[in-house]
Amino acid sequence: MEHHDAGARRHWLAVLAKAQLAELEPFAATLALPALQWLRRPETGLMMVRARTGGSGAQFNLGEVSVTRCAVQDDEGRLGVGYVQGRSARHAELVALFDLLLQHDMHRPDLWRSLIVPLAARQAAARSAASGKAAATRVNFYTMARGD
Repeated sequence: MEHHDAGARRHWLAVLAKAQLAELEPFAATLALPALQWLRRPETGLMMVRARTGGSGAQFNLGEVSVTRCAVQDDEGRLGVGYVQGRSARHAELVALFDLLLQHDMHRPDLWRSLIVPLAARQAAARSAASGKAAATRVNFYTMARGD
């Protein structure tokens, strides 16, 4: 079994989960899949989202979000998982399949170059644009001492 960096896997899973389904589908048509066994077909459930308060950092339950997950395994024991926000079973399937293939030394370089790098770049550009929009609306408040 090939070894890969856990940080790299976290990165590609995050990129795939945040991608739009329409961005993944063209690559799905070209997949050369090994023999697979679905350990968990896509299923949707709820997950509690936690946040922290600004002043003290104390955690609180922000609310629930729909999440779809699935898991697939190949004949060599590799496990591909897919967790996506929302109710898209197909998106979770594709994330699991790409995760499985990215663990193969044979598939990783091509998928990394053609899929993960461009998706990550688009996502970074979108975050930067959103940050720029937010920064443009920032208001700085100054406290002036009143002369008594």
